[in-house]
Amino acid sequence: MPKRILSGVVVGDKAHKTVTVQVERRVAHPTYNKIVRRTKKYAAHDENNQFKIGDKVQIIECKPYSKTKTWEVISEKKKA
Repeated sequence: MPKRILSGVVVGDKAHKTVTVQVERRVAHPTYNKIVRRTKKYAAHDENNQFKIGDKVQIIECKPYSKTKTWEVISEKKKA
């Protein structure tokens, strides 16, 4: 089964070797058929502490690093 890859923005970088990435997706509301934004935050592994708040990054599923950290940053799209 292929690993999922998501794109998002770094919204937290306080933890050691961890960044918080906010991923936004657009879905149609089931009743009103209006496009609404849904966001979710993921804890992602950042081995070198190189990503800062505002960076656009891609994350990929990986083995669990901790209880909540099962994603890893693979690339950066653009500097903030």
